[in-house]
Amino acid sequence: MKIRYFGHSAFEIIGKNKINVLIDPFIKENPSCPLSSDELNPDIICVSHAHSDHLGDTIEIARKSNSYVITNYEISRYFQRYGITAIGLNYGAKIDFEGLEIRMLNALHSSSFDFDRSTPYGGNPGSFLINFKNDAKIFHAGDTGLFSDLKFVIGDIYKPDIALLPIGNIFTMDPEEAAIATKWINPKIVIPMHYNSFPSIRQDPDKFRKLVKNEAPNTKTEILKPLDTLRFTI
Repeated sequence: MKIRYFGHSAFEIIGKNKINVLIDPFIKENPSCPLSSDELNPDIICVSHAHSDHLGDTIEIARKSNSYVITNYEISRYFQRYGITAIGLNYGAKIDFEGLEIRMLNALHSSSFDFDRSTPYGGNPGSFLINFKNDAKIFHAGDTGLFSDLKFVIGDIYKPDIALLPIGNIFTMDPEEAAIATKWINPKIVIPMHYNSFPSIRQDPDKFRKLVKNEAPNTKTEILKPLDTLRFTI
């Protein structure tokens, strides 16, 4: 499995089955991403909520790549207006592809089309459990604060191998709360995200690494810079 980071909360994940999953593709306006969206060719795009720094370049990329888009119901209807093949899930529901299962789960945040005043309601924010069968399970938390589902649902029931967690504060958990979430989820690897893209979410990822070492000593923290790739084998 390969996990490539594009800064902020955007990731590309490619499993052994070669299915390419792109999550929250904030590329063109992302100051920490040196990549062009034209270079991406996903099979599936997951969008956690409607804010512009997560919905990002989904329409442009999905049109070019003929991608499926997985998101909540309200956002799926928005994409369908633009001719995108969008599948709307509600929380706890899953969709199966050959060799891949994607389940949408809760997040503690907000969701609005902050770039489009004509469409104010973006449903509820979400997170994704992406299960590459016979490979790894990845949890992308979206934007979230600390809440009990991270322990009693994500950690106790789904047990992901890798957790992608926000640490930026202001809009999400800070490093201290993200370290607690790491303890609750107990993944093999945690990757911090949603930090340092803008001055308001400036954080030191090494501080997060130290906090995780204290809270969850069995979890390894991988700090990725934009365009870094993590290779993982169960």
